[in-house]
Amino acid sequence: MSSTATEVVRLLTVNDGTLAVAESLTGGLVAAEITSVPGASKVFRGSVTAYATELKHRLLGVDATLLAERGAVDPQVAAQMAAGVRTALGADWGIATTGVAGPDPQDGQAVGTVYVAVDGPFAEGDRSASGGKVRHLRLNGDRAEIRMESVRSVLALLLAELAGEQTGNERAQDTERNGGF
Repeated sequence: MSSTATEVVRLLTVNDGTLAVAESLTGGLVAAEITSVPGASKVFRGSVTAYATELKHRLLGVDATLLAERGAVDPQVAAQMAAGVRTALGADWGIATTGVAGPDPQDGQAVGTVYVAVDGPFAEGDRSASGGKVRHLRLNGDRAEIRMESVRSVLALLLAELAGEQTGNERAQDTERNGGF
């Protein structure tokens, strides 16, 4: 259990938020990391491991044309996976991983090319053009190292969003306590 996963569960719990996970290259490692945290059952809705490309369309609603034209390792695919799992599992937040862990390139993408994404109740104007927030990673290492760094990265991306949301809530509460100033 990582401190990042622990903090994600804590912030979701404090904010009465829920989480769903869509995984490809990480094959369930993100869900395993989250569920290793005591109390995760209060916030974790579930996960979809859509390893096969067609499952990204069928289970997560990723656009079939996008998958056909660009393949599964793409920033828009990651964003749609996060949004799709959020919708499919009825969660406040959705996160996703897609990429190439190796040993061979995939869809014209080099080993170590990874996209992680988060979709959630963002403030107005806070989303990227693809819908959620996506981070492109160029990772080095063997298959296991690439997968574990992908887990760390998607949880860090979510944590940054949750911490920002918490900071905003705390500011609002301070303003309320101090007479609106």
